Parts: sequence; C-alpha cells; structure tokens
Amino acid sequence: MDYKDLANLIFPDAKEISYYEEKYPRRNLPEGAIVTRYAPSPTGFMHIGGLYQGLISKKLTEQTQGVFFLRIEDTDQKREVENGVTEIINSLKQYGLEADEGCTSETEEVGNYGPYKQSLRKEIYQAYAKYLIGLGKAYPCFCSTEEIEEIRAKQENAKIRPGYYGVWAKCRTIPVEEAVKRIQNGEKYIIRFKSPGREDKKIKHKDVIKGNVEFPENDQDIVIIKADGLPTYHFAHVVDDHLMGTTHVIRGDEWLSSVPLHLQLFYEMGFRAPKYAHIAPIMKNDEGNKRKLSKRKDPEAAVSYYSELGIPKEAVKEYLINIANSNFENWRRANPDKPLEEFDLQLNKMSVSGALFDIVKLLDVSKIVISKMTAEEVYENAYNWASKYNEELKKLLENKEYTLKVFAIERGNKKPRKDIAKWEDVMSNIEYMYDDIFYNKEQKHEYQVINEKEDISKILSLYIEKYYNENDDKQTWFDKIKELAGELGYAKEVKEYKANPDAYKAHVGDVSTVIRVALTARTNTPDMYEIMKVLGKDNVIERLQKEIQRLN
Repeated sequence: MDYKDLANLIFPDAKEISYYEEKYPRRNLPEGAIVTRYAPSPTGFMHIGGLYQGLISKKLTEQTQGVFFLRIEDTDQKREVENGVTEIINSLKQYGLEADEGCTSETEEVGNYGPYKQSLRKEIYQAYAKYLIGLGKAYPCFCSTEEIEEIRAKQENAKIRPGYYGVWAKCRTIPVEEAVKRIQNGEKYIIRFKSPGREDKKIKHKDVIKGNVEFPENDQDIVIIKADGLPTYHFAHVVDDHLMGTTHVIRGDEWLSSVPLHLQLFYEMGFRAPKYAHIAPIMKNDEGNKRKLSKRKDPEAAVSYYSELGIPKEAVKEYLINIANSNFENWRRANPDKPLEEFDLQLNKMSVSGALFDIVKLLDVSKIVISKMTAEEVYENAYNWASKYNEELKKLLENKEYTLKVFAIERGNKKPRKDIAKWEDVMSNIEYMYDDIFYNKEQKHEYQVINEKEDISKILSLYIEKYYNENDDKQTWFDKIKELAGELGYAKEVKEYKANPDAYKAHVGDVSTVIRVALTARTNTPDMYEIMKVLGKDNVIERLQKEIQRLN
C-alpha cells in the first residue's frame, strides 16, 4: 500500500485537484492589477481595524483595475454569531466598500470563484488535502486531546518549544499499512501537514509594508483538516487564495509570524504565493501608553459607534486614509476639493508601527467634510440620523423649508461654517433658530464686555427704533451697527478702540455681540446678518423686545 491508497481511503469521494484548477481559471486582468480580499470571520461586530483593512484593499483594487472580493471565513463555527455575515456586508455597504465578488447576503453571492463562504467549500479543501496525503506531505494523526496535552506538559517541564514537530510528532512516522488499519478499525483522526522545515534554518521574506523580515523556518506539523472535516484557517486560506487568484494578502500584522508556515504551504502544494502586506494595528493613547484599540474597552473600536454619533462615512474614510499614508495630508491641502478616489494610496508608504487613533482629529476632519456639503445634503443626512437616534431632532427637522434656510447660513462660500462635527451636534447648533425651543428653554444670556443692563437695553432699543431694516444689504447692515455704536459712545472701529482704549467703553464688535446674544442667547454663532434674514423681521423685533423686557 502507498500514500495514494491512504488518500483514497480517507477521502474516497474527493475529486482530483485538476477539476478545481480548470473550474477556477487564472484571471484575465490588466498587468499590475491587484486582486485582494476582505476575509473576516462572522464572530461579532465590525471592528474599525476591519473597516481600515477593507478600505485599503478596495482602494488598491480600484487604482489598478483589479478585483476586491468578500470571503467569509466561517470554519470555526462555534464562534459564529447570528447575522454575523449580514453585519459585515451592511458595514461595508454603508461605507461604499461593496465587494466586486463574494457574499451579498447570508445565502447569496456573486462571482465565478465561489462559494465565498469557507464552510461551503469543504469538498474543495478535502480534494487538496487528499492531494497532499497522496504526495506523502500530509498524514492522519490519531493523537487524542489527552495525548496532545501530555506532549505539551513534557515540553514545558523540559523548557523546550511547545508544539507538534520532530520527535514530538508521534503519528508522523506511522507506516501507511498501520494507518489504514487504524482508520478501518474506526479510530478517530485529524489530518496534519508534514512540514519539511527546520527551526535552525531561516527564511527571508519581503513584506510589502514591513520590508525585509527574517524568521526561523516552520517545522510544526499543523492540523489542516479538523475532526469535523473542515479545514483550519492556515490551510483554507492557502487553497482559497490560490484558486481565487489573490495577488496580495492584506491583513493585520498579528499574522506576520505565520508567514513562514503560509509560504511553506504554498510551496509544498506547488502554488505561487501572493504578496503579503501586514498592516500595523490602530493604536490608542491610554494615559501616555500606546495600545491596540480594544473591542472590550473602547467604544470607538466598533464601526457602529461612528454611525451612532453621526460622523459621516466620508469623514471616517478620509481619516483612515490619512492614517494609512502620511503624504495624504499634503495631498489634501493641495487638493481640497478633489474626491478621495483621486488620491493614489501606496502600501509601501504605510507605517510599519501602529498609527495612533485620534478622535479629536477625526472630528476636525468631519467638520471640514460637513462644511463642504450643501444645505440639502446636511438636511438629508441629519434627518436620516435623527430618524434612527434622536426623535426630538427629527421632529424639529420636519419643517424642511425653514430648516434648509437654517442650514444654508454661511454655507457654499469660501469660508463655510465648521460648527457641525457630527449629526449628534445638529440639535445644539440650530435649536436657537426655532421659537418653540428658544422661548420654552431657560436661556442664559451671558453678555461679555458690555454687560450692564441699562447699556444693553439702550443698544437694543435704539437698534429697533432707528437702525434695523430687514431690507438692508450686508454692508449697509454693518455700517448701521457702526453708526449705532458711535451714537452711544462706543468705538465705531476696533482699531480706533485699540489705539485709544481709555476713550471708549467698548467697540463695535462688542455692540454687535450684545445684539447677537439678545437674538440667540449665544456669543458664538454663524454670520449674524444671515441669521437675522432667516429669522425674519417680526421674529427679530420680538426677540429683541422680549430681551429688553427681561432686563427691565
């Protein structure tokens, strides 16, 4: 009996690998096209690191006219969560990262290289495992869990490297005839890869991001097919990436130490290995120490966190690309209005150490992104967010015609307003424009430089009587505030006040602040002229008069 007899006994129904090699031909793509995948396990919420990886993968394939596919790695079915695949698909879709091929729902997919769920590819893995057994490069292992534990305990006591290798690989040297008999007798077994490696030898490898790395060769006889007939991650990804034509494996750098094993598997199976690009993790500053963003400790680790806050997807993507390539910031400065798609992302310009995630910087990016939106876009985004997360804001926004005017204030000009960083901010940013809230909410009118009641009342009264005209253009409007300031003994120009501060109680800017606070109960708002235009004459006069009454 030989290895092929053993292979046929273990996998009698498995096809020859030539069948799959023909079924999944090499892709016909332009030279330099990148084929890569996002290959998560459906074991919980989408992590920001997963979105980061998916964004980089998708962008590289778009830049090179390649293919981005979604493969679901669900061979560890004990850890799978309900609707895990749907969560992954929806998160990618939400951020405009739909795959060209792969799963489109829990049960549907598109593309010619499927199934794209590993649990549905069992027969394919068994065919390739059968092929390896037939070559004498894989074998059945009959060791029980207790025996494996015993081996590990002996290794720990002897203070040597743990694992199933060399003299510790008990089943490696079992003759074919004995293995056949034990299988025929009904003994349980798994399939292990017979590693040709030696730990005292080194392999040199060039990672696309990390550069030149050196590792000891893999000498572990890893499990490739488990007792349930499904493959381990190591074996499945090698078979899949070969058949699906993956050119670049883009993944987290926690997998860097697996490179010797994965390259060895590709070589022993006669496959061309893809290029590996190991992305440094997204880090967090925790009281001066850098650590990985944690699913357990950090709410910002979950992609859903950004939706809940109402940070636009465009801002999240822009910030992640900024983390990915340090030259992005200069590019964006030189091209403030170009779409993100025009930036040329380069793997070899990615940081080899973890990028620090800065929520403050993300919010700054988000302010800029929102500032470039039209009033209609702001309205639609805010309304959609409020429909899901804030009933009070949703109700406020239902007066669409008026709200569009509010959102149009200081929008579409060279220096648009940047007061909204996330949709969660909208309520507090615009509520003073709505009478129902303005009059029913206790307002704190915190006047600044000019804060004597009598002075404030004089400014507001004279403004209503003599200077306010809703038909004035902006320059006339401001000139009249200057005139008002001069009539009441304040400096008509700020520079006049600075040149001779003892001659005046305050200046025109302080006078306009009095009007602003009386109208909005705020010292900091967008352009006051535009606010007054939106409020309208009756509203402006009513607010100023009520404030005069309150002060008296």
